[in-house]
Amino acid sequence: MFANIVVLIVASVGGSVGWWLGSLVGFMTAFFLSLVGTAVGTFYARKWTR
Repeated sequence: MFANIVVLIVASVGGSVGWWLGSLVGFMTAFFLSLVGTAVGTFYARKWTR
């Protein structure tokens, strides 16, 4: 249960940071970097909680 909550929070933060960085360039860049940030956040949160 704890691991799922951590993954959710870190993935949300990663997506938000990606969106913020990408929005400096444009909408599609923000969308793409949001996906990348979510994936990276999910990967490292799962690795950290194991």
